[in-house]
Amino acid sequence: MRTRRTVLASGVAGLAGCAALPAGRHTNDGAHPDDHAADLDARIGFVGDLMLGRSVNERWTADGADPKAVWGSTRSRLQELDGVIGNLECCVSDRGTRWPDKVYYFRADPEFAVPALEAAGTGFVSLANNHVLDYGERALRDTTQHLADAGIAHAGAGTDRDAALEPAIFEAGGLTVAAFGLTDQSPEFSAGKSTPGTAFAPLDPFAPATRSLVGDVLDRAAEHDPDLVVASLHWGPNWETEPRGVHERLGRWLVERGVDVVHGHSAHVLQGVEVYRGSPIIYDAGDFVDDYVSYRDREGVFNKRSALFEVVVRDGDLAELVVEPTKIVDEAATLADDDVAEWVHETLVERSAPFGTEVHRRDGETVIPLGDA
Repeated sequence: MRTRRTVLASGVAGLAGCAALPAGRHTNDGAHPDDHAADLDARIGFVGDLMLGRSVNERWTADGADPKAVWGSTRSRLQELDGVIGNLECCVSDRGTRWPDKVYYFRADPEFAVPALEAAGTGFVSLANNHVLDYGERALRDTTQHLADAGIAHAGAGTDRDAALEPAIFEAGGLTVAAFGLTDQSPEFSAGKSTPGTAFAPLDPFAPATRSLVGDVLDRAAEHDPDLVVASLHWGPNWETEPRGVHERLGRWLVERGVDVVHGHSAHVLQGVEVYRGSPIIYDAGDFVDDYVSYRDREGVFNKRSALFEVVVRDGDLAELVVEPTKIVDEAATLADDDVAEWVHETLVERSAPFGTEVHRRDGETVIPLGDA
């Protein structure tokens, strides 16, 4: 069988300059995962921003509150998966000093955030965003330590630039996953050669520095011979329902380099999904939990409505993307009711149409086929 792995290894695909990574075979037979349970390698959930600070933190640290309840009715659904991947849009600490001259500051109490993330089955979080340094270096160091102690893989920020760019390696079901985080937000948070911060880069595949940086990250990931490679990207401005052209180009270029799943976030609203060379590019997964003002009065923008994107890997292949609509209610993630679920489905159909993406309904589910045609 001529797989994506063999194509990439032969140097046929993509642009020169970065090493190709081993990746899983990409086919699709259109069947439901339950039809091939013996061949199922993993079901991995991708969500957008996990903002556990401010009012979310206050609610779930109150007397008698159960930190696990932040996941509301989505909790059992999350626990069915082999791992959950999200963007941690806050620091996890009870220490630190506010970064000067910011408008919003997000920090979560470790006694709430850590058990909450564990209860969701969190396998990996990206720290490459514009809030992980809200309370400075001390809180960033606390965040990485708390995650490490809980066995939650993380990447995208660290004690220096080298650490921030180091990909995380973790197991999900029958797969070894390599994941890394990058952001083009808040350049003042960028890690330096010997200073802490985020993995910041211009997210443009034609920028020589970015090409070199990504090549180095993928080389590091390839040393672990991963079955699946994930790029988690905090890119673009808030409230936009369409990705920027430069980000479309970057997403495709990453797939050409051997990335299997491109996981986008930052806009706080759902954007479209593109299937490129059999791999999903989730341009923005929206917000999974937060305490933000609802912008439902803005035409086309419902920031409280998002989704859990489940990547199904079967017999070594990226098989399909199953979309579970969700809604944020009272600082908790909840499964969407029928009306919101219909909105999520129709929105994904509309916003994915420019990419030629097939979005199907199957037994009430929203399903996007993956794999090579």
